[in-house]
Amino acid sequence: MTTSTRQRVNLAAPGLPRPLTIYIHGEYDQHVSRQLRDTAVWEPYESSLVLQCLRPGQVFVDVGANIGYFSLLAAAVVGAEGHVYAFEPDPENFALLQASIVDNGLTCIESVQAGLAAQPGQARLFLSENNLGDHQIFDAGGSRQSVAIELLNGSDYLAPRIGNIDLLKIDTQGSEHGVVLGLLPLLQAQSVPARIIVELTPRSLRQCGSSGRELIESLATLEAPFWIIDHIEHRLVGSSAQELAQWCDNVDAVPEDEGFMNILVGPGLAG
Repeated sequence: MTTSTRQRVNLAAPGLPRPLTIYIHGEYDQHVSRQLRDTAVWEPYESSLVLQCLRPGQVFVDVGANIGYFSLLAAAVVGAEGHVYAFEPDPENFALLQASIVDNGLTCIESVQAGLAAQPGQARLFLSENNLGDHQIFDAGGSRQSVAIELLNGSDYLAPRIGNIDLLKIDTQGSEHGVVLGLLPLLQAQSVPARIIVELTPRSLRQCGSSGRELIESLATLEAPFWIIDHIEHRLVGSSAQELAQWCDNVDAVPEDEGFMNILVGPGLAG
């Protein structure tokens, strides 16, 4: 894989407050980069949620930022008085993220070439050849190549820099529970609850040594509402920790079930 075949796309997410460009991978990335090349938008409903959830001057934290799509959207909203923290451990993705930050002149984004976890340290990132958003910090077999990466504790890193997180996105291909455990002290200390968008993939969580139920139970300690992000109907569907934990148990009962959903934890949206 090489960033020498990078391409530049003008983003077309509805509701963008300013023009944005993004650097994407070449043809070898068959998922995020391909979708952006074809349509200039990734996950339209989730894009609209990020834009609706943020206001100028607020703080967005993007864990598993990939090439920076959601970080760019957030930065366009929060502006120079706000802050975006984009964590991405993969060198190829991180290089594109940085190129897009410079290209758009987004000084409010702090990009960090690291992953987040419950404990800081070193790890290996196991790389997907054709889905550069599917790198994992566990070896699920398949003879993936790997690279050494740094892991940080999110609360330790962010607490000296910010007061509250307004919107947090976590998409780390199975390591979401460790990310949440590291961030819980910061999130629990907030005077105003954060909104958290997180991918819930029981099989990947299990392969990483955790479970969907454990992730939900940790998020439930925040005592915030749970919502399913319905990408088909473009709406938030109210749920509960109990319902989501049971769904995770049901998926885990079928070892090869790759079912997943994205959820929002925190206040819903008016209207």
